[in-house]
Amino acid sequence: MNNMPEIKIGLVAVSRDCFPESLSVNRRKALVQAYTEKYGEGTLYECPICIVESEIHMVQALEDVRAAGCNALAVYLGNFGPEIAETLLAKHFDGPKMFFAAAEETQESLIDGRGDAYCGMLNASYNLRLRKVGAYIPEYPIGDAAACAEMLHEFEPIARAVIGLRDLKIISFGPRPLNFLACNAPIQPLYDLGVEIEENSELDLFEAFHHHDGDARIPALAQEMAAELGAGNKKPEILPKLAQYELTLKDWVEEHRGYRKYVTIAGKCWPAFQTQFGFVPCYVNGRLAAQGIPVSCEVDIYGALSEFIGTVVSQDTVTLLDINNSVPADMYRESISGRFPYRQTDTFMGFHCGNTAIGKLSCGEMRFQRIMARNLPEEVTQGTLEGNLVPGDITFFRLQSTADCKLRAYVAQGEILPVSPHSFGSIGVFAIPEMGRFYRHVLIEKNFPHHGAVAFGHYGKALFEVFKYIGVAPEEIGYNHAAGDRYPTENPWG
Repeated sequence: MNNMPEIKIGLVAVSRDCFPESLSVNRRKALVQAYTEKYGEGTLYECPICIVESEIHMVQALEDVRAAGCNALAVYLGNFGPEIAETLLAKHFDGPKMFFAAAEETQESLIDGRGDAYCGMLNASYNLRLRKVGAYIPEYPIGDAAACAEMLHEFEPIARAVIGLRDLKIISFGPRPLNFLACNAPIQPLYDLGVEIEENSELDLFEAFHHHDGDARIPALAQEMAAELGAGNKKPEILPKLAQYELTLKDWVEEHRGYRKYVTIAGKCWPAFQTQFGFVPCYVNGRLAAQGIPVSCEVDIYGALSEFIGTVVSQDTVTLLDINNSVPADMYRESISGRFPYRQTDTFMGFHCGNTAIGKLSCGEMRFQRIMARNLPEEVTQGTLEGNLVPGDITFFRLQSTADCKLRAYVAQGEILPVSPHSFGSIGVFAIPEMGRFYRHVLIEKNFPHHGAVAFGHYGKALFEVFKYIGVAPEEIGYNHAAGDRYPTENPWG
């Protein structure tokens, strides 16, 4: 199922009319060559009509990139640039945009060949603010062809996320379970982002599930699940029900996506789910995440939103985990201390009952929901996928609304350690530098819930820029400060 936007970036070069147009033409050509040699031609369209020097040129370029099917815009200052025309181009282009500029090439061409784009970027940024136009500007937006090609490439995941959010529908089922106020947040900011939400009852889902009783597709899908699980298929008797549930969700998505291209789901999974459906949905949630349709647990709407952003940015499977428990001192001494450069307070365990896709587990096995089985018959809690998470780089992150409808976010990079958690569920031993301080002065201080989205790789740079682009105030984007870099609320005396 295609649940992710494809990007086509329109590259438009601009030129101040008192500068040689050839500066922008030649620098644009060099940029395109550097980009295609490293990344291929698939995502970049070079606007050939003109170098934008005037408002008339701006209209021509705008019409050209629209006709070419571009859904993102890169405005390249080959020289100083026309601050009015270039920012009007950004204003009238309906999609994510970036601004960057050419560096001077050599000391031998600083008379007739000097472009002054370093100066032009200041005027461009000032005019963008006057027109209230948002745009991505790289950390250091001046570079030669190779550096600018890298900037273009870094813009791609940001553009994908922005486009995806504008065409996203979140489908939720049921209210949050009792005592899960932590996952409650106003939905007004979703509409402000351009996201649609469809809220449904658990009863609606239950009815749809039974409409799939005897569905002819169930046996084949159950066989597919068995093949995927292999030796981990410890509960074969539950697979037909899980297959029926997966078909129910997929059909619901197709019948209810409406005019939206992309969908994510915030699902209910307890307490009545087990007794009425006769299983838990964890394994199906992970399977859908691997297919590009993230499903959050416990009707965590902003968790589903965060997972979708992570999927689009990383173009890979993500998961949603509880920031769950501390690492015991004996485990730290035996398995971490001296082997890895982390203190015990840098470590913690990320856990959920069994919702992580099998491809992100070292060895996945179908089990039962151990926590719920403490109060319910074990046979109605089957359907979790248990296993240790694959070691490697991760990014822990979340986008969240406050009670008064302000967006907040956090991003922290770290890794999953090759250490056995000695526990159950989808679980891993995580290490994030200065996690203890980050936990106290971002997660607790800023009232984030216990659920965090996990991308398997380091994507902090792109996620930080996505959050800025969609309107999260920079001071509301938390991250793990390095040692010696004090948080505003951190006690200076320790």
